[in-house]
Amino acid sequence: MTGRWIALLGSGEFDPWAEPVERRLLERSRNPQGPVLVIPTAAAHEGEGSFDAWGSKGLAHYGEFQIPAEVLPLKTREDAQRDDLVARLDDASMVFVSGGNPARLTEVVRDTPFWEALCIAIGDGLPYGGCSAGVACLTEVTFDSDVDDFDSVWAPGLGYVRNVLFGPHWDIVDTWIPGATEFIVGSVRNGQLFVGLDEETAMVGDGRRWTVMGRGGIHVLRDGDWATYRHREIFDLELPLVR
Repeated sequence: MTGRWIALLGSGEFDPWAEPVERRLLERSRNPQGPVLVIPTAAAHEGEGSFDAWGSKGLAHYGEFQIPAEVLPLKTREDAQRDDLVARLDDASMVFVSGGNPARLTEVVRDTPFWEALCIAIGDGLPYGGCSAGVACLTEVTFDSDVDDFDSVWAPGLGYVRNVLFGPHWDIVDTWIPGATEFIVGSVRNGQLFVGLDEETAMVGDGRRWTVMGRGGIHVLRDGDWATYRHREIFDLELPLVR
């Protein structure tokens, strides 16, 4: 079964709870026997240690479940131009983009051959899994999580999903920065969708219909009205995707 398949996780990548989410994607992969490409690019600006730690956690996670995986050494814009890294998408079973700073992730891959090839591959049946920064980067505007004040938090995103704002870690955001949830909701424009994803919770689907998996909720603000969906619930929400 091919077609576009996407999993968006609020937190908890490479933890045991996420295995059913990833299995669901792999069942729908155009190449289920290939390796999962673990992409810790959102942590690359923190240094080699952080990048390697997330990569190693991903490999250990997939190894525990006997799922082939490899880390894609995508750390800089120069890396995103490399033909050999772009070519790794051809045989992959899935890509998984882990957390960090979504603004830094965007800076690395936006308008590069790698990002262009990834968008095409997703449309052709390569499942995309993203957690935290791997979710927040997909919209036209994203967060710079290294910024401490609300006035400077917004940064350009990748624009793969249009007219939507994502809020990973939604159930704990205010414990990090008091008032953050109110500020984020207040930033949602008229006609724009907002989707908040709780910790250890995912929405898995084809861009139109989604299944919730995990311990928390998916919170959708649409035309001024809130709706919350929980584990095993299926809901319709068409995300305006570029391709």
